[in-house]
Amino acid sequence: MSMLLSWVGIIAFALQIYFDFSGYSDMAIGLANIFGMDFDENFNYPYISKSITEFWRRWHMTLGSWFRDYIYIPLGGNRKGFPKQIRNILIVWFLTGAWHGASWNFILWGLFFGIILIIEKLVLLKVLEKLPKILDHIYAVFLVLVSWVIFAFEDLSKVKDYILTMFHLNGTSLVNSEGLYYLKNYFIIIVIGIILSTPIISKLFKKLESKQTNLRSILITGIYIGILVLSTASLVSDSYNPFLYFRF
Repeated sequence: MSMLLSWVGIIAFALQIYFDFSGYSDMAIGLANIFGMDFDENFNYPYISKSITEFWRRWHMTLGSWFRDYIYIPLGGNRKGFPKQIRNILIVWFLTGAWHGASWNFILWGLFFGIILIIEKLVLLKVLEKLPKILDHIYAVFLVLVSWVIFAFEDLSKVKDYILTMFHLNGTSLVNSEGLYYLKNYFIIIVIGIILSTPIISKLFKKLESKQTNLRSILITGIYIGILVLSTASLVSDSYNPFLYFRF
C-alpha cells in the first residue's frame, strides 16, 4: 500500500460509514412518519464540524444523548468538580467504544475521542475559536479520519501499519499504480460523496421547494425519481453489500 492509496481508502471508508448509517437512519425516520411517529434526527452533516466536540454533536446524536442522559449525568456530569468530570467523560467514552464491539480497537477508538474532548474542553476550543474556520475544519476532519482507521481494524498491528503508511513513516511508496487506479476510477464518486456530506445540496433543494411552482415541483420530483432509479440499478448490478453499521 502506498501513502496515496491509504488516504484514498480511509476517505472512502469515512464516506461509506457516514452514508451507510445516516442513510438507514433516514429510512427509519421516513418509515416511522408513514405510521404517524416521529423519530429524532441522528446526523446533522458531521463532516462540516470545526472541532471534535462539534462532530459529536452532529454524529449519531441519539447515542450521544442516551449516554449523556443515562451515564454522564447520573455519574455527576460536570457538577462535582473538574477531576470527576474528566473521570465521567472517560467512562462514557470507554463505554461508547465497548458499545460498538468487544475488541480493543473499539475501546481505543472511544478513549481516543474521550481524550481529545477533554483537551478541547481544557484549552483547545479557545485556540480553535481564534483560528480561520478552514483550519478548524481541517483539524476536525483529520482527527476523524485517523479515528476511522482505529475503528476499521480489530487487529491493532494493522491500525499501526495503516497510520504509519498514511504519514509515510514505514518506508512504503508515496504513490503506486494501485493507488492511481483507485483514484482515477473513484475520484468522481468520492467528490460527489464529499459534496453530498455537506448541506449544499439540501439548501438548494429547500430553496427550490420554497418557491412553489408546478415546474419546480416537477423538476424536484424528477430528480428524486432519477436518484431512485440510479440507486436501484446500482443495487441490482452490485454484489451483496449489507449495511456496514448493522453489526454494531
